[in-house]
Amino acid sequence: MKQDQDVLLQIEDLRIEGYSDEKWIEIVHGVDLTLKRGQVMGLIGESGAGKSTIGLAAMGFARDGCRISGGSIEFDGMELTTTSESDRRALRGSRIAYVAQSAAASFNPAHKLIDQHTEAPVHYRIRKRMESQEDAMQLYERLRLPNPQEIGFRYPHQVSGGQLQRAMTAMAMACRPDLIIFDEPTTALDVTTQIEVLAAIRDIVDQFNTAAIYITHDLAVVAQMSDVIKVLLKGNEVEEADTETMLKSPKEDYTKSLWAVRSFQRDEKKRPENTQPIMSVQNVDAAYGPVKVLQDVSFDVYPGMTVAVVGESGSGKSTTARCITGLLPPTSGKIVANGMELPPSYKQRTKDQLRQAQMIYQMADTALNPKVRICDIIGRPAAFYGGLKGTKLKSRVDELLDLIELEPSKYYHRYPPELSGGQKQRIGIARALAAEPSFIICDEVTSALDQLVAEGILKLLDRLQRELNLAYMFITHDLATVRSIADEVVVMKEGRVVEQGPKGEMFTPPHHPYTDLLLSSVPEMDPNWLTTVLEERGVDNIGEAANV
Repeated sequence: MKQDQDVLLQIEDLRIEGYSDEKWIEIVHGVDLTLKRGQVMGLIGESGAGKSTIGLAAMGFARDGCRISGGSIEFDGMELTTTSESDRRALRGSRIAYVAQSAAASFNPAHKLIDQHTEAPVHYRIRKRMESQEDAMQLYERLRLPNPQEIGFRYPHQVSGGQLQRAMTAMAMACRPDLIIFDEPTTALDVTTQIEVLAAIRDIVDQFNTAAIYITHDLAVVAQMSDVIKVLLKGNEVEEADTETMLKSPKEDYTKSLWAVRSFQRDEKKRPENTQPIMSVQNVDAAYGPVKVLQDVSFDVYPGMTVAVVGESGSGKSTTARCITGLLPPTSGKIVANGMELPPSYKQRTKDQLRQAQMIYQMADTALNPKVRICDIIGRPAAFYGGLKGTKLKSRVDELLDLIELEPSKYYHRYPPELSGGQKQRIGIARALAAEPSFIICDEVTSALDQLVAEGILKLLDRLQRELNLAYMFITHDLATVRSIADEVVVMKEGRVVEQGPKGEMFTPPHHPYTDLLLSSVPEMDPNWLTTVLEERGVDNIGEAANV
């Protein structure tokens, strides 16, 4: 293979196999990819499309249970499929870097940020430790992290999610790599933090003329970041074009279907008359130690309705949920369920009081024990709250699997690692339903899912709400989700409720300034959207977005 002098990465007829049921099965089917120096390619597609698998293969790497079975991967003239593993390892971290989806899960919690940043340049003898520390501080400043001279000496848990994601981008740049793989780097971030991270990534890639593969299921995000977009489906390439062409005139039906997702939107329901709230948060204050995190938070959730609670990271959304469930007793105020005040701590609540409020968690991967079978994950709450045993318990688990549209005979004995992301989230829903609650807290339940799968989960939750008359508190930073499923909206900032009301009113101007900021921070399917927003906010340099 002869490369163009500007071509950094050339992949031809890439084939990757995965090991399942005691045999190797091809999961990537002859994909080609050409990436030039300084160019950003977006890889998009639903879960199971092969995006991350191909991104890792660009480093000459296959995750556990996978192997590169065919094709060519040439990086700057080096054939990665035939070179030694020691040579491939020498590339990773030095000339090819990887930015993971969850920075919180990727950093070592026992080591300070700057120690982890300096590890690669010191190991590869690119810089000495003190020089690497100085370089880290300069990169932190370029990425507009607060207190760049000091923030590196914090541990990962001592900075916000957006700051941690920017610190990971700085760490990826430590050796000034030629290529960075960004694997869903903003999926779990709220919209205002996402703008900071996107702006910082784009700025650093531009400044250092770094090539990048940007993996995402968010079409509006890929529009801001990519020069070229490649669409994937079940390990096959669907089509590829420059970003503007792909957005305006995709050729293939599958690509057009991606562009049309999030069509689901149900009618807004009104509060039922002469009915008391099923869950009422009344003047709640809460603190973590000496730090006050909630101040005078109040809102009501009525039977059969969905209240969306939105706001930035650290605004108090999940903390409010912890107060409702009794995991964090309020310092003042009260939680009232069906007209009766609940004890502040879950330890003081009766089994029936515990049953009434259940949670579905954001990350199904970490919320489900990978070593416990599906029947036991769902069956445990059914046994605990309902006292079911034997055939009655099995019948209830089968019934719950039917409710979430998974065939009992296929999924009853499976383990979570054998399921897709959407299927795992459905199991999380079934586990919550097993207690027969009247109120469910949905904590960012679609943020880690691609848009097609997320729409399926929203439709499922809507159907269950209608059939079982459930009330939802829907914690989310995705305003498209709010438009789809909410009846009322509560906007939180810095532990306070700044605005609340029916969805129709909340999305109609005039807004509270903070609500307006959230609404204006939702990415649009326009390649110039990010630049336009930053200009409107008075940001001369893209990286300065973090200060806005």
